[in-house]
Amino acid sequence: MNNNFQPLKGLKVVELASVLAGPAAGLFLAELGAEVVKIENKASGGDLTRQWKLSSEDPNWAFSAYYCSVNWGKTILLLDLMDENDYKQVSQYCQEADVVIANFKPDSARRMGVDAASLRTKNPKLIYAQISGFGENDDRPAFDVALQAEAGFLYMNGEADRPPAKMPVALIDLLAGHQLKEGILLALLQRQQTGLGTTVKVSLLDAALCSLANQATNWLVAGKIPQRLGALHPNIAPYGEVGTCEDGLQLVLAVGNDRQFQGLCRALDLEHLSQDPRFATNAERVKNRPALWQFLEARIAKFEREILLSRLYELNVPAGAVRNLPEVMELTAAQALLRDWALPDGTAVRSLSSIAFSLEPS
Repeated sequence: MNNNFQPLKGLKVVELASVLAGPAAGLFLAELGAEVVKIENKASGGDLTRQWKLSSEDPNWAFSAYYCSVNWGKTILLLDLMDENDYKQVSQYCQEADVVIANFKPDSARRMGVDAASLRTKNPKLIYAQISGFGENDDRPAFDVALQAEAGFLYMNGEADRPPAKMPVALIDLLAGHQLKEGILLALLQRQQTGLGTTVKVSLLDAALCSLANQATNWLVAGKIPQRLGALHPNIAPYGEVGTCEDGLQLVLAVGNDRQFQGLCRALDLEHLSQDPRFATNAERVKNRPALWQFLEARIAKFEREILLSRLYELNVPAGAVRNLPEVMELTAAQALLRDWALPDGTAVRSLSSIAFSLEPS
């Protein structure tokens, strides 16, 4: 990400949200050049994620590695909205803001005077970005794994003979954060056209449901209830199969069509499999997946991983090395996204940019 790329320079944002979804949207705007003031609840010790520490982290440190993931580039203030002087300070920031991001429950926001209607009486052009868990009329506490369960992700994720498994990142929060920032950008465009502020509302549940994609239509169109398949794809084979190579390193296959399967067979010196009626088409490969994998798994074990990946790439066969995080961070692409910065207490930290796109002049 180019640090000089600042299309939102001059935009003022107040972030009243905590944890991940709202702060992720604030991070995105900060990375695009916006001035983001993050206001945390002084009375409760600040953003909840300050306390979400690994066992290896200093328990006395005011922050956490988790907190560092979404709070780059923000001015961080600890204030108490129930304190008159602090509230005046927050109110002044909101009067001058273009965007306010909040995840208060509606009654709490109104009681503290930081709901959309109250703030817009003094700032009619304000864009108020409101994030909730299950919708603004449902007060259930909303943490990511609960949303993964409610929206079907947990049921589908994991190995067939094992209990449900959650994603290793807070997937629903991140999906909601993406929806929220898309809504904010559209609201900014609308304001440029009409001069009017607006309220953007996103719930974690709606963001999760809208991201079910082909798994939703596997049920809605085909009447198939998606089951746990581990890394396997219900519609494509071999896709998601993980093989262990001769050197003990692993790779995953992502074969999406018959031509790619033929390339896989050539790379593994198993050309006869592409002519076998059980495996010649994707539909047959899905039906006969276990039998096919017996052949592929045994042959993959004869190759060193880098040699086999090289052969696969030469034949345009999708596959990937299974990497741990230290290995991932050594990738050229990851290195280009790293940010070195300092927290308010001066602690040097490193995190990843949240922006994967670039805009280049024609």
